[in-house]
Amino acid sequence: MRLDKYLKVSRLIKRRTVANEACDNGRVMVNGRVAKASVDVKVGDEIVIQFGNKETKVRVTDVAETVRKENAKEMYEFIS
Repeated sequence: MRLDKYLKVSRLIKRRTVANEACDNGRVMVNGRVAKASVDVKVGDEIVIQFGNKETKVRVTDVAETVRKENAKEMYEFIS
């Protein structure tokens, strides 16, 4: 699944266009590398999202095309 779509489906970022802009501006890293929106996300990948001074680091535990809001948090686990 594309990175921008994963960020939206997992609700780490609210809208796909915002996820796309964050990737274009180099604020999203996958496995320690700056990632574009088209990067393929797999189970076990580590994603770091930077917004201002805030940094969110998560590990992908599930990849699904559609998820209910209540189950979105099961798609990742917080590292820091």
